[in-house]
Amino acid sequence: MTRYLLDTNIVSAYFRAAPDDPLVTKIAAHSGELAIASVVWHELRYGWRLLAESRRKAALGEFLESVVRPNFPILEYDAGAADWHAHQRALLRDQGVVPPFVDGQIAAVAGARDLTVVTENMRHFKVFASIRLERWPILGSGA
Repeated sequence: MTRYLLDTNIVSAYFRAAPDDPLVTKIAAHSGELAIASVVWHELRYGWRLLAESRRKAALGEFLESVVRPNFPILEYDAGAADWHAHQRALLRDQGVVPPFVDGQIAAVAGARDLTVVTENMRHFKVFASIRLERWPILGSGA
């Protein structure tokens, strides 16, 4: 059962993680409970496409196709998420807060499905009072 929605920065850190990284341990402990939003998949694939041809690009492409795609279901930004997002954006606008749109989409996928967002970027997500957030340890992040 999916419980956690991983932000792009978590998946990116997982790619760079050494086997002894606390993030690797945390992801392994929650195997089967993790997913990503379709907009996170977009950010990952877009970033990969921007890289110059190199061993790093080849390794990242392999990671995305052999680790991320088969192990983390890709949840759509669907009508329920769009409704949640529209409601939250209107509430935040009334408060003078304008979060990044893509972070709102990620929050909406989580909010519409009652998932916890896992991110290193708490600042962009904490404005959405109705979602749960967790910051998982990443080696060298001070977490």
